[in-house]
Amino acid sequence: MTVTVPVRGLTPWTFLRGAAGSARGFWARDERWIAHAGVAFDLQAEGADRFRRIRASIEALPHPSEDVRVRVYGGFAFRDDHAAGGAWSGFPSARFHLPEVEVTGDASGRGRLRLQRLADPTEVEATERELRAASEDLRERLERRPPEVAVPAAVSARADASGRRAWGDAIEAILAAIRGGRVRKAVLARTLDVHLGGRIDPVDLAETLWRRNPGTHLFLFEPSPGRALVGAAPEALATVRAGIFHATAVAGSVGVGESDDERVRMGESLLSSAKDRAEHRMVVDDMVARLGPVATGIRAADEPELLPLARIQHLETAIRARVAPERHVLDLVAALHPTPAVCGVPRDEALALLHDEEPFERGWYAGPVGWCSVDGDGHFVPALRTAVGDGREWRLFAGAGIVEGSTAQGEWDETGIKFQPVLRALEARGVDPITPGTP
Repeated sequence: MTVTVPVRGLTPWTFLRGAAGSARGFWARDERWIAHAGVAFDLQAEGADRFRRIRASIEALPHPSEDVRVRVYGGFAFRDDHAAGGAWSGFPSARFHLPEVEVTGDASGRGRLRLQRLADPTEVEATERELRAASEDLRERLERRPPEVAVPAAVSARADASGRRAWGDAIEAILAAIRGGRVRKAVLARTLDVHLGGRIDPVDLAETLWRRNPGTHLFLFEPSPGRALVGAAPEALATVRAGIFHATAVAGSVGVGESDDERVRMGESLLSSAKDRAEHRMVVDDMVARLGPVATGIRAADEPELLPLARIQHLETAIRARVAPERHVLDLVAALHPTPAVCGVPRDEALALLHDEEPFERGWYAGPVGWCSVDGDGHFVPALRTAVGDGREWRLFAGAGIVEGSTAQGEWDETGIKFQPVLRALEARGVDPITPGTP
């Protein structure tokens, strides 16, 4: 049972802060966004067939009507053998929520509020009355001017980075595997643990990330109150709408410098870099090949373009295709994940190598996160530029593609840049400056 009403003067932050203490989520690109709270239905799956099992669970949900697009929100761990625990408590191999309340909006301030509940067939009329009364009450509260949220006083911070020596040893192991022909590329990640002297609400962190990182895909998923995943991904893994597929292959990175002129020079050097273009081409070719069994009319640009973001620049290639009506976005996600942009080439060999060389649990880092609907449409991004935490303890992740010609220092510096979006967002919320290389 669903009830939908229009809302004016809407901001997602008023809604999300008002939903503190419940499961929450936020998904945005540019000025278009979706926020949700509460759980009408919790979908979980484990194991190698988790994509198929989640699709089956979604298709088993009640369909209110042809005009109502029922959507679930959540994601998948990087590996299918992931087990929830530690920093990833509440994040199993796959988890999605059909929310009780869903709000959508854009820069106009106009939006839509939907309340939904799984209703007993004998109580449909009573449930609808309850939902309509609740929706009017919530709309009235959301249309009031939102209260100002004060930036907290300075919050102390301590950071523990992955060890430089271990990083160098892992790089050498991967380069040896490349020289030996075992892999052509492997994406090695490292972590940065940030310990705060006060709590930063994940919603505050998400809001600041969204405002400071235009052009990225912003996500917040808090499946259980008190532990959330927040990030700002540069690329789309799989978007399906009305039978049209879209994704962006992103690989190859450079900083932005200290001035506009330096940004331009660095961007031009990235576009002309043989190493970065070769790494980027691996990603494009692999994604196109893996789409073959699940899509038709696959098209990818011959030359990459520059993707300029707030603190980093990437090479980017758009990929488009057509998908048959019986295909679900999760079929495309299952075919593509993990791409060479987050794993390596060949896939299985790179996965095994990373299992040996990364001394931590990736969890949902670099896994697909997003939303999908019963009719098969959806939008997923890899969980990159990400942090998982409880408000006081945050673990940040960053990775770099290791190919022939990579150096430990160069890739350490690149991952340091990739920590910056979350670090600067924390600092904007009152946290003392944090240095990624802090021992």
